[in-house]
Amino acid sequence: MFSVLLVLLIIVAVFMTGLILLQKSEGSGMSGSAAASMFGGALTGAAAGNFLTKLTAWLAVVFFVLCAALALVSSKTSVAPDQTDLHQNLIQQEAPAEKADAPATTKNDTPAEPVKVDKK
Repeated sequence: MFSVLLVLLIIVAVFMTGLILLQKSEGSGMSGSAAASMFGGALTGAAAGNFLTKLTAWLAVVFFVLCAALALVSSKTSVAPDQTDLHQNLIQQEAPAEKADAPATTKNDTPAEPVKVDKK
């Protein structure tokens, strides 16, 4: 479910980016040449501006709804058990290595020869 929503979100984002680039800006943007050639002149002038603006607004709504749905799906999906299993496996693999590196100790931790202390 998460993957499907993510792919839809990417598609909507690409379309929305294209529509925003097609819209007429103060410098006339790409909409003057691109819209006229793509739609055979049907979307020129005010009609193109209104159509592109409304379509961009609808795509923005769909974009935010998909973002909210992704957040909801990801919050309900539990990733923690996988991470804990991996963490436990790493700890178990490191534990024998640490024991092998530790110095060997005897049950009697006293030194072999007593330490002589000079009392003056």
